[in-house]
Amino acid sequence: MGSQAFKGERLRLARVALGLTLDQLGTRVGATRQYLNQLERDMKPPTDEMCAALAAALGVAERFLSLPAEAGIRSEQCHFRKQRTTPVSVVSQVLARGTLLDGFVSRLDRELDLPPVTFPDIPVETMHDVEDAAEAAREHWALGTGPIKNMMRVVENAGAVVSFFGGVSERVDALSIDCARPMIIRSEAKPAACRLRFDLGHEAGHLIMHRGLQTGDKLTEDQANRFASAFLLPRSSFVHEFPRGRFLDWTAIYELKLRWKVSAAVIVRRAYDLRMISADQYRTGYIHLSKTGQKKAERYDDVIEPEEPELLPKAVEALEAAYPGATERLIRETGLDVEMFLHVSGLLLPRSSTDDANVVPFSYYV
Repeated sequence: MGSQAFKGERLRLARVALGLTLDQLGTRVGATRQYLNQLERDMKPPTDEMCAALAAALGVAERFLSLPAEAGIRSEQCHFRKQRTTPVSVVSQVLARGTLLDGFVSRLDRELDLPPVTFPDIPVETMHDVEDAAEAAREHWALGTGPIKNMMRVVENAGAVVSFFGGVSERVDALSIDCARPMIIRSEAKPAACRLRFDLGHEAGHLIMHRGLQTGDKLTEDQANRFASAFLLPRSSFVHEFPRGRFLDWTAIYELKLRWKVSAAVIVRRAYDLRMISADQYRTGYIHLSKTGQKKAERYDDVIEPEEPELLPKAVEALEAAYPGATERLIRETGLDVEMFLHVSGLLLPRSSTDDANVVPFSYYV
């Protein structure tokens, strides 16, 4: 690669996606922090030897460092929990990884007939609006008012890509990225099933209610939490099933948990939000869960089947079945080595079976 074609922003994109500081990258390639900073700011061109060293250290092809800068994911497109306290380095890493994953997914979209994006756009102001938005979303996706069997399939059937960014930060449970094909990203690979389902509902709420808005403040987080509760436990059904009484009936609450696949904590909070229990009862329930060691891991968490992302893995399987080697070709079109792409994207290698793939190559229709 001629050094004249080098683009500093591409160097920064790969470095940040890997979570490397300038000093850490400098150690890998034998360069100073100041020198690499100048490269990223296009203040000087690197030598061909340095380009090769940087590419090898970052797991990219040399041509990656000279590819035209694609429109990257912007911070206003990302919905972080507690954005004000999320470290800038974490935000930057997620934006970089999201940009790289989006580049692959957009190429995959051109090869396969993926589910159309069908998230409705429903702006809200009050919590009453949020309740209405959750009901409207259920109606929009024809989900009825009963328990949702698989929340992962709901968001993936609506066109979202769900993936896992390992090593980002323990302070980021989940986030969503509002782009052409929305992404919902987790920082933990295998959370408890109820927690995952609630997180998916929370992020779906952001994608539905907060399009184009800066989120992460208490108001938008409370709205997304209320949306998740209302979406998973619709009021028209919940008011008839929640056990009323002077004291909380934990046996009945756990039966609701197993039926609706929603945590006991969320069930109690839902009852409080709908004024079915008093503030004292709600506080008593919270204290009970805390004293019995159920704040992080609740009773029956281990018997509710965890949900796994299917859209991306099955899309890759379908692509490989139709065009062997096509996945690696798409990855290399992004300018990344396969290992580096898998590391930053959270995508698993394709499995051998494609019997239940839910995507079909465009070529099948022509």
